[in-house]
Amino acid sequence: MVQPFLSLYIDTLGNFSDEYVQTWSGFIFSITFVSAFLFSPIWGKVGDRIGRKPILVVFAFGLGLSLLLMGFVTSILQLFFLRLFMGVFTGFISLSQALISTQTSKRVAGKVLGTLQTGSITGTLMGPLLGGILADLFGYQSTFKWLSLVLFISSLLVLFGIKEFTIQEDSAIDQTRYTSRQVLLHILRQPVLLLIMLMSMIVQIANFSIQPILPLFVGEIHGSANIAFFSGLAFSASGLGNLLFSRRIGRLGDRHGYVKLLTVMLILAAVVYFPGGFVTALWQLIILRFLMGIFIGGVIPLRIAYIRQAAPIEMQGEVLGYNTSLRFFGNMIGPMLGAAISASLGYSAVFLSTASLLLISALIMIYAIKRHPEYTVNSL
Repeated sequence: MVQPFLSLYIDTLGNFSDEYVQTWSGFIFSITFVSAFLFSPIWGKVGDRIGRKPILVVFAFGLGLSLLLMGFVTSILQLFFLRLFMGVFTGFISLSQALISTQTSKRVAGKVLGTLQTGSITGTLMGPLLGGILADLFGYQSTFKWLSLVLFISSLLVLFGIKEFTIQEDSAIDQTRYTSRQVLLHILRQPVLLLIMLMSMIVQIANFSIQPILPLFVGEIHGSANIAFFSGLAFSASGLGNLLFSRRIGRLGDRHGYVKLLTVMLILAAVVYFPGGFVTALWQLIILRFLMGIFIGGVIPLRIAYIRQAAPIEMQGEVLGYNTSLRFFGNMIGPMLGAAISASLGYSAVFLSTASLLLISALIMIYAIKRHPEYTVNSL
């Protein structure tokens, strides 16, 4: 809900130049993921010990409190520190993936996680549109307060509506508790697993590089009238593509291999990102965002499903915690990188550099598939 207008909200907190707003938008988008990067492995390890449900309740409540307070800020620094605080509780979707992953058979992990992705992306689709409409009608501060109410309700839904359990893959399941050192060694000994986790970071850099400047870019090509709504429309287009295809892509991964299909998704994402720097109308940007949502969104259930089969169930929470930390590191780098590139070279350069990054990632994956074919099948 806040993505379409966060940079616009920053602009209302003072009389700033465009370059200043772009730079601070990058910082404020990124700072949340600094604390999220630090806390994700801790939350993952705690989740392995006590379960994911209690942490999800804390996450939803903490996010709600953070966003409620954002509706009262009067300076950029106040917003900056609240975004930093919010990062401690960021990772609700990722922890949901860990919760469902540990309760799902490996045989259908891709399809089930694709279904979860469909649910989360429905929020990604509805949120920017709703946030843009509310911001145009009632103002930015009121929208923060409404969003906090939604998150407080989510906390109660998890508390009273979810029963957590863990399935056993077979009767001889090992109940060993793994140390953090053993978990890290397991990751390092599987080069494709390590690479998939690094791809999580790179994909997030690509995905978030455009986030802080997208509302400003929409304003440049479409004008300032109802800018929050039209920014929400551009954000939601990627959510729609993800919504329609993520479950199907997860199912294809179950059948044909997660790693190979993930590589294809990276190539296609690079292809659709490239022309984004040359659009001259909002409808062109929306079409490209829709296609980007299909391909970037398809990576998410594939990488989680691969981690699900490549790590023993007793360490999956911590492995997914490290994966989430790498994702958050990408979330942290992406907005700052995108803001810096746009401030110095213009909006088009952000799209071109992102497309190049995705293409290089795909080439690395192709090399890994040829070098370690034994780790790229769905029967580890």
